[in-house]
Amino acid sequence: MPQIKETDLKKQIREKTFDRLYVLYGEEKYLIKHYTTQMVQKILGKGYSDFNFQSFPSGISDVDSIADAVEALPMLADRKCVVVHDLNVETLPASGLKKLYELLEDLPETTVLIVSQSTLEMDVKKSAKWKKFLAAAQKAGCVAELCKRDTPTLEKQLVGWAEKRGNTLSRADAGWMIQLCGEDLLVLSQEMEKLCAFAQGREITRQDIDQVVTQNLETTVFVLSKALVAGRYDQAYRQLDLLLYQKEEPVMILAVLSSAYVDLYRVKVALESGVAPFQLSQSFPYKGKEFRLRNAERDVRNMSMEQLRQSLRLILEADIRLKSSRVDNRVILEELIAQLRLAAEGGIHR
Repeated sequence: MPQIKETDLKKQIREKTFDRLYVLYGEEKYLIKHYTTQMVQKILGKGYSDFNFQSFPSGISDVDSIADAVEALPMLADRKCVVVHDLNVETLPASGLKKLYELLEDLPETTVLIVSQSTLEMDVKKSAKWKKFLAAAQKAGCVAELCKRDTPTLEKQLVGWAEKRGNTLSRADAGWMIQLCGEDLLVLSQEMEKLCAFAQGREITRQDIDQVVTQNLETTVFVLSKALVAGRYDQAYRQLDLLLYQKEEPVMILAVLSSAYVDLYRVKVALESGVAPFQLSQSFPYKGKEFRLRNAERDVRNMSMEQLRQSLRLILEADIRLKSSRVDNRVILEELIAQLRLAAEGGIHR
């Protein structure tokens, strides 16, 4: 059968209408782990016996052991479940691949085999081995690609999580939380647990979010870039101090800062060309990160194209210095903030 959608997978789990094989892969690793756990519980029951469950760790290459587990009959139950984590067909020997495809062609009805690619990255577009494996898996059972969710979907997810825990959260504040934490569902779920415990059944406010959630590197550098764009240089230096205190790598700080200025530059070019900034997501990797374009559109209106070009050049020069100079990294980054200020004030001409 063709690849199934996430909605189809949820329906099968809810109705307990399981196929003999499931391959779960994709960018959203949290969902892969989440649905793997849900399936095991639904197939075997919450208090399931280890007699009817077997799990193989990442890096398994012994396909014979997997086959033995799959082909063994369940004990005092209708079905058993076998989970293989991060199966890598790229590294399996020819004999292992042959055994794997023989197994997929003759899976017993008494076993549900789940291949859970919760950490392994699969190059399904370029790799012939992965293409062949997915084609065989689709014939034998179900394949589901679990992709990153866009911002509106994430906002809805956060609102739903809050409600399930007896709290309320507005869509606007859910969006703010995503800006602070990023789009990783695992991180967001952990931060939501903290917020709900903190709020204790009441509405979660923006003040709660600012007070409780842990900002990721991208968010902290985003605040730094916002301060630079707005001319709040004292705040920019404080954010840099915070990043260095948190022992963030200077090269990574600069990489994220560079991304922020690239966003500004792309949006500026789009606006001056009469193109709506949201259309940039068709040519650049902004899917699920559309808020970056909205933020850039808001911030770039008072910036000139020359200032942006100079700023990007200064960031490039700082990057070269970080990687090749013996000058203290803090000094290089502090000098960069001063130079970006001069560029904003029209004080750099080369």
